[in-house]
Amino acid sequence: MVTYLVSEMHQSLPDAATHVNDWIGAAYVLTLLGAFLADAYFGRFLTIIIFSSIYLLGMILLTLSASIDSLRPPQCTKKPCTPSTNSQISFLYGALYLIALGTGGIKPCVSTFGADQFDESDKKESEKKYAFFNWFFFAINMGALLGITLMVYVQQEKGWTWGFGVPTIVMFASIVVLIVGFNKYRYQKPMGSAFTRFIQVIVVSISNHFRGVVVRNESELYEMKTKESDIFGARKIPHTKQYRFLDKATVVTDPETITNNKWKLCTVTQVEEFKSFIRILPIWGSTIALSISFAQLSTFFLTQANIMDRKLGPHFTIPAGSVPIFTALNGLLLVPTYERLIVPYLRTKTGHQRGITSLQRIGVGLFVSIFALMSAALIERMRRSHSNPKGLSIFWLFPQFFLVGTAEVFSYVGQLEFFYDEATDGTRSISSALFLSEIGIGSWLSSAIVKIVESATGGVEEGWIRNNLNNSKLDYFYWILTGINGVNFLVYLIVAWRYKGRNYGRGSIRDESNLIELDGQFKMENDTREFHSMAS
Repeated sequence: MVTYLVSEMHQSLPDAATHVNDWIGAAYVLTLLGAFLADAYFGRFLTIIIFSSIYLLGMILLTLSASIDSLRPPQCTKKPCTPSTNSQISFLYGALYLIALGTGGIKPCVSTFGADQFDESDKKESEKKYAFFNWFFFAINMGALLGITLMVYVQQEKGWTWGFGVPTIVMFASIVVLIVGFNKYRYQKPMGSAFTRFIQVIVVSISNHFRGVVVRNESELYEMKTKESDIFGARKIPHTKQYRFLDKATVVTDPETITNNKWKLCTVTQVEEFKSFIRILPIWGSTIALSISFAQLSTFFLTQANIMDRKLGPHFTIPAGSVPIFTALNGLLLVPTYERLIVPYLRTKTGHQRGITSLQRIGVGLFVSIFALMSAALIERMRRSHSNPKGLSIFWLFPQFFLVGTAEVFSYVGQLEFFYDEATDGTRSISSALFLSEIGIGSWLSSAIVKIVESATGGVEEGWIRNNLNNSKLDYFYWILTGINGVNFLVYLIVAWRYKGRNYGRGSIRDESNLIELDGQFKMENDTREFHSMAS
C-alpha cells in the first residue's frame, strides 16, 4: 500500500507511511467493536460472516480504484506530479476503511472460534488445543507467504487491478468455504454486553462505598444459588481477594430486599469477570511497544528494500513487496520446529504442558525485538555510508526481517495463548481484541513518532526521514525504536513478575486445565506454573 500510495496516488513517502500505519491502526483497534458485537449479540461465527462481507465490499471498491482511470491521478511524467483530487482520495480511503472495519470483526473472532472447537473436558482434544495457536499462526504466515510472493508477482506482471482483484476473488471463496461447514462447528452463544457488566460493577461498588458499605467476610457476598452463573452460558467464577474494593458491589446490605437489578447488586461472578479483565491490562500495556517494531515491516523496511539490489541471478529480480518473505518463512520454519522439537524438550525440563509459560514466551519475543531494531539501525548506517547504496544486496536486510519474525513467533502466539487463557467465558472475544488492538495502537504510535521526528529534525526535505531515503538518517530513527524496546522489556519483566492470574499466586500464569485419569474417569486439575524472571 505504501508503494501504491506513492506511485499511483502521488503521495510523499512519509505521508504514505503515516497513512498506512493509520489504516492498519484503525483495523486493529476496530477489533474491540467486532469482539463486543460477537460476545454480546451475534456470536463469533455470524460476526465473522457479516464482517467478511464488509471486507469483501472494501476489496471490490479497492480493485475499482486501481482499474478505473478517473479514480486515480494521471501517470506522473515529470516532477511535480499531479496530486490526487479529494474525490479520488475519498473513494480510495472509503475502500480501505471498509477493509479495516471488516478486519475489526474478523480478527478477534477467528482465533477464539477456532479454539472453541476443542472440548476442554476431553483429554485428546484438550491436548490438541495446546498446539492450536501455534498452527493458527502457521496458517497466517502461509497466507502472508502467498500474498508477498504470488500476489506481488501478479501485481508486477499484470498490474494493480489483478493485484487487488485476485485476493478479492479468494476472499469471496473463503466466505463460501466457511459457510459450507456451518453445521459441523461448535458454537458459543452470545452472553450479553461485557462492557455493560463492567460499568455496572463500577457504579455499584462506588455507590456502596459512599454509602459506607464494608466487606467483612465472604459470606456477605452475593452469588446465585443455581449451578450456572447469572451470565447466560457462563460458568461461575470463585471469589478472589485481589481488587477488594470491587467486592463492595456484591455486598448484600439487606437480605430481605435482594434484587435482580444489576445496577444495585452484582454477583461474585460478575465482579470476578471484571477483575480478570483488569488483571490483563498491565500485560497489554507493557507489550504495545513491540507493535511499533512490527509496523516497520510494512513501511520503512520495504522502502529500504525498494532502493537496494534485488537481483537473484541474471534473470530474476525480487519484487520489493516480496522481501517480507524472510519474516514469513521464519514463521513457517520456526513454528513446526518449536512445536515438534523445542516444546517436548522444554516440557521434560519444566513440566509445563507448553514447555514455557505464555508470559515467558512473550518475554522472549520482547527481548529479541531489541536486537531486531539494533540490527536494522546498524545495517541502515552501513547502507547509507556505502559508496554505492543501490548496489548493496537485498540480503543485507535478512537479519532485521528474520529477527522481527522470530520476535513475532514468540510474542504473537504467547499473547494469543495468554489473552485466551485468562479470559472468562463471557469475554473471550474481547480479550483477544484487546491483544489485537495493541497492534493498531502500535501503528498509530509509529505514525506519531515519525511525525515528531520529521518535524523536530527539519521536515521531509532536511530531516532524518526524507523523500529520498539515501539522504535520510533512518538509522537514527531505528536507534530510537531500539531504546524504546529496551525500556519496554524492563517494564515488562516487572509487570510479568508481579502478575497474578485468576486464583493463582504472584508471577504465575495458569496452564490450561490438565486432564488426569483417575479411577477410569477424567477429572480437571488446574495447574499453577511459576513465571521465572526472564533475566535469570
